[in-house]
Amino acid sequence: MITITATDLARNTREILDKVTVQGETVIVERNQITVAKIVPAEKTMNAKQALGELKPMLTAKQGEAWLKDSRGNFDQTVRDPWA
Repeated sequence: MITITATDLARNTREILDKVTVQGETVIVERNQITVAKIVPAEKTMNAKQALGELKPMLTAKQGEAWLKDSRGNFDQTVRDPWA
């Protein structure tokens, strides 16, 4: 964690944001030796393709087609008892 002044942030915004983004650094911003802000890296996100990427080798082509069909199908709103 690094501490900078508001003036440094104004003068070096790009470099500071690069530290936060690329290096995962947290930056404390002070004005007149009082903390006024904290800049933290955003939470990592992923799309569905990235999240399910590990499943691809586990499915055969036929299973993949069936999964895709089911995932795009119309689901009704009824509640089913999986134990019945």
